[in-house]
Amino acid sequence: MLLLIPGPVQTRPETRAAAAQDIAPWDMDFRPVYAGIRETVRQIAGGIEGEHATLPLQGCGHFVMEAAIRTFVPAGGKVLIPHNGAYADRAVRLAGEAGRRVVALPGPDTRPVTAEEVAAALAADPAISHVAMIHNETGSGIVNDPELIGPAVRAAGRRLILDSVSAFGALPISLAAHPEIDALVFTSGKCLEGLPGMGFAVARIESVTAAAGNAGSWSFDLSDIYQHALRAGWGSIRFTPAVQALAAFRVALDLHDAEGGQPARLARYRENARVLHEGVRGLGLTPYLPWEAQGPVIVTVHQPADPNFALQPFVDALKRRGVLISNFWNTQAPTFRIGCIGAVTPEDMRTAVAAIDAALRELGVRRREAAL
Repeated sequence: MLLLIPGPVQTRPETRAAAAQDIAPWDMDFRPVYAGIRETVRQIAGGIEGEHATLPLQGCGHFVMEAAIRTFVPAGGKVLIPHNGAYADRAVRLAGEAGRRVVALPGPDTRPVTAEEVAAALAADPAISHVAMIHNETGSGIVNDPELIGPAVRAAGRRLILDSVSAFGALPISLAAHPEIDALVFTSGKCLEGLPGMGFAVARIESVTAAAGNAGSWSFDLSDIYQHALRAGWGSIRFTPAVQALAAFRVALDLHDAEGGQPARLARYRENARVLHEGVRGLGLTPYLPWEAQGPVIVTVHQPADPNFALQPFVDALKRRGVLISNFWNTQAPTFRIGCIGAVTPEDMRTAVAAIDAALRELGVRRREAAL
């Protein structure tokens, strides 16, 4: 089966094989593996030794994003969230239910937020301490660029939490060049092509130390994870982790490096996206984003106007042809989405395009223009 969703992603056999073992997470032989993962992740993030630390947390991206908001934004404090996609919607809810006051910066889910919009919102409300921004919106496929937004946040004297869950490992970022970032968060099962189960924050040590007591949660307190590492060592785990996922992640990190690291991973994903974007256009379908706004992680496509089209039967028809995609959409207009990340190639994208064409023919879908 060709798995084309934006996570969990298709993985290499070597990665999956590493999880097929029983491991005691506190065994002395596993400590250097865990400590090595933390160091490798810091290096990929462009963090500075002694200034940044990798703080793992069991669970999905929502868990580590909530932990970052709870840790760095004081209870009752204000956080600005550029609101241009489904995962920003979720960040709004996470922050609100954690007792933080959200200032939403609304925008369409078809373009990135601009530095001018962020600067204006921060100037209008001096009480905002942080911006929490989604790096890559996996609903539509747009990219909110920290290279543009970060300087605006820094110039305003505020702090940034960057949700890079579906971007880290492919889209470039260097924490050394972004002193305004308190934490960059991501998970094991996306662009680094590991198995799901672990979240990570690469955080500025100065900020995480100052944030002690903010979280209001023991489980979701990144400062407590940092203090545990100081007490017990960087190879020690605070609570029982998805340890087999960590073992697989170590292999995935090695494969990432062997491929050529972030630049090579991005180049493959961009080519995947290009082949897919051009391919669906060639079938008469309408991508949700024009190519100039298209990110490398996922290509989202307007559902056809033909009354014979329905998403679940379409997904089922693709699955019969060996291609598995998401059976839901979370854009402002009805769409379907196809992941370009994971251990997949441009040739796999060509296979997917042919399967899409065959599935539409099976369903009797002749009108393929967007159902606007």
